[in-house]
Amino acid sequence: QVQVVESGGGLVQAGGSLRLSCTASGLTFTSYGMGWYRQAAGEQRELVAQITSSGSTNYADSVKGRFTISRDNGKNTVYLQMNSLKPEDTAVYYCNARLFRYDLWGQGTQVTVSS
Repeated sequence: QVQVVESGGGLVQAGGSLRLSCTASGLTFTSYGMGWYRQAAGEQRELVAQITSSGSTNYADSVKGRFTISRDNGKNTVYLQMNSLKPEDTAVYYCNARLFRYDLWGQGTQVTVSS
């Protein structure tokens, strides 16, 4: 079964840290660009961070210097390390796997940052 599954969300106080994980199965992981998106209540889904198959990264301005995306090709897993969390980071975080025009989404994991 081709899928990506997120884990690691939860409730954290402002200034705290969380690490999200996304494990892919049923696909050639090394060929895919991977990304994290988020969607806050009443808002559109937005890009948080991306990492290409070769390891190049891209971040939303709002998370630069606080979040780090990485991938472990041996484990078919992409991570999002989130530090210095703010209440405005509260959202459902989605993992995305992309190859050309093919997009695969996870079910999402809730991140809630309390003030």
